[in-house]
Amino acid sequence: MANSLQYPGLTPRSAGLIPTVSVVAPAYNEQEVLGEFYRRVAAVLSGLGCEYEIVLVNDGSRDQTLALMHALHAQDPRVTVVDLSRNFGKEIALSAGLDHTKGEVVVVLDSDLQDPPELIPQMLDLWRQGYDVIYGTRTVRDGETWFKKTTANYFYRLIKKVSRVDIPKDTGDFRLMSRRAVASLSRLREEHRFMKGLFAWIGFPSKALPYRRDPRAAGETKWNYWKLWNFAIEGITSFTVAPLKISTYLGLLVAVLSLIYAAFVIWKALIYSDPVRGYPSLMAVILFLGGVQLISVGLLGEYVGRIFNEVKRRPLYLVNRRLDSTLPGSCAGTTDNAA
Repeated sequence: MANSLQYPGLTPRSAGLIPTVSVVAPAYNEQEVLGEFYRRVAAVLSGLGCEYEIVLVNDGSRDQTLALMHALHAQDPRVTVVDLSRNFGKEIALSAGLDHTKGEVVVVLDSDLQDPPELIPQMLDLWRQGYDVIYGTRTVRDGETWFKKTTANYFYRLIKKVSRVDIPKDTGDFRLMSRRAVASLSRLREEHRFMKGLFAWIGFPSKALPYRRDPRAAGETKWNYWKLWNFAIEGITSFTVAPLKISTYLGLLVAVLSLIYAAFVIWKALIYSDPVRGYPSLMAVILFLGGVQLISVGLLGEYVGRIFNEVKRRPLYLVNRRLDSTLPGSCAGTTDNAA
């Protein structure tokens, strides 16, 4: 992503400027950690001396997460509660939270406290330098298995190479954004949302903030390997058509090799009167070609399925109930979601 050398026209903001801040946190079954999350975030924002709100999004939780959110709102009017009508998934829940922010800057945090809210003051310092997006880059990922770290490492490097958008590696949702960046992001209403790619797509002057990612403060992760695999497919198919190109090139390669081998078999039969043998090898070739065809059809189906979902133009989410904070201003979101 970009740095100050790529933005010679960067306009610093006033060194003493204290903006209004919105913190967005989607939550799904996070009753064990939600209270501690609120305590730490509120302590950081209170220490900054700014007006703020904490936007908590309930993504169809089945435990006491929503009840805790209501209790926090009753205790602190600076808490906004957005209760979605069902579980829509983290990417859409995050979008719903961004739609309901009012602050001049918006911070995206995971409610499991793996991303430390204590870094918000450093992000604000970079924002004052003129950057619109300050994204956290993980130098260490504590509390995660070797396999997860390895696969995540290769995934980020793969998508960086094949995507038409420069998606920074080792970067999650943890970031601070200016109001114009959030407003631009809210204009992107695609249903299949890979937020890390959408964050990068909008551009604007951006700066990385390296940090050490903590293990979960409490509770259990909602991401198993099957969900992570589907998430990776979502990310790749949302920001590149490289899989379709690869299947095309693979088909051409197999066709050329098949023609060469067919010519060799015919030449051998004519010159040496060698009868055509090889039933086992013939079956292997047929099965290989069948597998290539099925993979290619499957890749095509992934993209056609996304077209099918997008053309229906359904709203991204529906809101069951919203409890607003007392932070002045109007929400940033569009009007395509029902309250």
